[in-house]
Amino acid sequence: MTEQIVPDTEHRGLVERLPQLPRDLAQLARFDRPIGWWLLFWPCVFGVWLTGAGWQLPLLGWLLLGAIAMRGAGCVYNDIVDADLDKKVARTAARPVASGRISKKLAWGWLFALCLAGLVVLLQLRLEAQIVALASLAMVAAYPFMKRITWWPQAWLGMVFNWGVLVGWTQLRWDNWDVLACIYAGCICWVIGFDTIYALQDREDDALVGIKSSALRMGEKVHAGVGAFYSATIGLWGLGIWLYRPDWLALAALLPVALHLLWQVSTLDPEDPANPLERFRSNRWAGALMAAACFVVGNA
Repeated sequence: MTEQIVPDTEHRGLVERLPQLPRDLAQLARFDRPIGWWLLFWPCVFGVWLTGAGWQLPLLGWLLLGAIAMRGAGCVYNDIVDADLDKKVARTAARPVASGRISKKLAWGWLFALCLAGLVVLLQLRLEAQIVALASLAMVAAYPFMKRITWWPQAWLGMVFNWGVLVGWTQLRWDNWDVLACIYAGCICWVIGFDTIYALQDREDDALVGIKSSALRMGEKVHAGVGAFYSATIGLWGLGIWLYRPDWLALAALLPVALHLLWQVSTLDPEDPANPLERFRSNRWAGALMAAACFVVGNA
């Protein structure tokens, strides 16, 4: 019964105990699945800590709130756009909008409320960072349609999901664009890798209903494909760190996250229904390890 109440959830407890309507709204914003906002938040930390400005805990607190609110808003928008497709996929058919428990009108109202929370966070940033943050909105709006257009919607997601690294950096400094470009490009490759792993759960349903994904495109070569993108991730992050601090010891800070990504690829089992989701969720630790590397490099 719990699986039916909170499908595809990571944490049961508070959300499961809510009355039906608040529970549906919480599920709609994926509050029961915190991995999404962790993956949105970590790039913000990368950008802040690599600047060398120290811990910046108040700023990170605001960025965390923004990640939770805007990830929730993005999920609500995605479910509104994809309601008809979600009905045809086993894993998503029970989502509140797809199942009809939440009307699209109410979903739009919930989306507006979450965006207001994001606006509060936006107003805490300096003008340059505000402009950078707002520049992502068009890409965010286009993302749900990418799976209908390209086999690589994960690449578009990578551009959107890592915008926080640009916001965090520009909040504190306005230089070293080559460094920032390399870190951002590495983050895009990271997202392509881990979201391909996530998409392995839906390959059969996606193929039936015509949804495109990198997991389908890679086919039987998914290990090599994810491995290639993770290798590009470490290579680009390494190049960014070298441009920022040309020191072999600085590059050594990437070793823990590199080993973690290697573990993901080497233990990935696409045939085990639980394995891809576990490997995907482990990227919260990959993000933490990269954040630690950025702090060491930026503040050493």
